[in-house]
Amino acid sequence: MELDFNDLPFGLLALVVFFSRVLDVSIGTIRMIATVQGRIYLAFVLGLFEVTIWLIVIATVVNTVLARPWLLIFYALGFSTGNVVGIILERRLALGHAVLRVITGKNAEGIKQALTAGGFRVTQFEGVGAFGPVSELQIVCERRLLTQALQLVQTVDPEVFYLCETPTRVRRFGHQMGGADSTVAGGIIKRK
Repeated sequence: MELDFNDLPFGLLALVVFFSRVLDVSIGTIRMIATVQGRIYLAFVLGLFEVTIWLIVIATVVNTVLARPWLLIFYALGFSTGNVVGIILERRLALGHAVLRVITGKNAEGIKQALTAGGFRVTQFEGVGAFGPVSELQIVCERRLLTQALQLVQTVDPEVFYLCETPTRVRRFGHQMGGADSTVAGGIIKRK
């Protein structure tokens, strides 16, 4: 017995198309981020699931679109929703690492001490800003720990200027990346 999607009730078919599209686009969003971060195996596995689901959904829509053109609306809504769900999932998974750069003219030592006490490695650079001497504190940590690092920074100086970046490659030496389980204190490098 062959399954004919045209025989499914209106609402059920719309939900199947919508949620299938949400699933495959969410997987695709995470796959794309894994690809950019160079996570070969994760990108491979996610790509396999993504394209399998996509082929099933597109075959369903193409075969039934003449009889039920409203499926295109659910297909498009599933795509848009899948992008949002994929971004939310990726933020919760927090794959990879982050670089946090804190620039301050007055609270460098307090911020550095708070971060070091929190288990983060800190590298300090000295420079001159528009209004005089400034310090740049640089922290490389796992993305899942970025919120914790920012909270420590903002407890010392709620108005501090900071940047968050995503590196494409990070080379690690033991516990040097920082985080709650780090045992090595941060160093100071002076840039002139």
